[in-house]
Formats: sequence, C-alpha cells, structure tokens
Amino acid sequence: MSAPARVLVVDDSATMRGLISAVLNADPDISVVGQAADALEARQAIKQLDPDVVTLDIEMPNMNGLEFLDKIMRLRPMPVIMVSTLTHRGAEATIAALEIGAYDCVGKPQPGDPHPFRDLADKVKAAARSQRKSMITSNRAAAPAATAVSDYRAGRKIVAIGASTG
Repeated sequence: MSAPARVLVVDDSATMRGLISAVLNADPDISVVGQAADALEARQAIKQLDPDVVTLDIEMPNMNGLEFLDKIMRLRPMPVIMVSTLTHRGAEATIAALEIGAYDCVGKPQPGDPHPFRDLADKVKAAARSQRKSMITSNRAAAPAATAVSDYRAGRKIVAIGASTG
C-alpha cells in the first residue's frame, strides 16, 4: 500500500477548513498535512509541507483562488482541486479554473445537504495518483531521451512520429 495522499486545505473560513479536513481525514488514504486561510499562508505552507494535492477556495482575501491557481501552475505545478460556491457544474469559475490547470472542481455544500463533499476524497486520491504517476513517467522518460541524443551521428536518417489528442 502506498503512503496516504498529503493534502493542504486552503479556505478563508475556519469552519470550512475544519469541515473539509474532517471529510478528508476520515479516509485512511488521505492525510491533511496543513491548512491556510489565504494565498499568502498557502504559499508558505506549500514550500514547507510539499503536499501532493491542494484544495483551494476561490473567494479569499489578499489574492483570489484563481489568481493563486495561475501562480501555482506557472511556478510549481501540482494537482489542485477547487472547492467553492462558485464552482458548481458548468459555472464560469469552473471553466476558468480548469483552463488554468485545476485537476477538478467541487462545489461547497448547500444548506441541508446530507452528504457534504461526497466525492471530494475520491477526487483528491485520483489527483494524488495522477501526480505520482506523472512523476514516475517523467523520470522514466528522461533517461532514454539522454541516451538517444548521445547516439546521434550526422548523416543518419531519423523517423519522427507526432500525435495529438486535440
């Protein structure tokens, strides 16, 4: 069995941080390693804790979550799950977050919701697996590429194949 997914919870509401942390910590394959109330605290926590996944609210003081997501994706890409009242299915904020690079989006629970954050733990675990898989893949891919370059000799023919999903 692999180590639990290490999660940083970022939300300006202490109540929401507590609820998200409780839901995630209830899963034995997840460990909430830290919490932050805004992007500035989150930046320090990411440096210190090196989480596998970050849950991130959009509406926060100092810097909103979409701006912070953009900084994360440019400076230290990692799986981020947006958790906000603004990220319900099809919402403009959801599309923006996914375009910037969020792994997924989850809406905050509505009043009377009997199962808040029902699928959050599954999304966090999937995001952590994707991060670990991409690290393994990139490490494996780096070694053959270095070898191939050193085997190159002028005058030899090269066959290249490209593909795209888009």
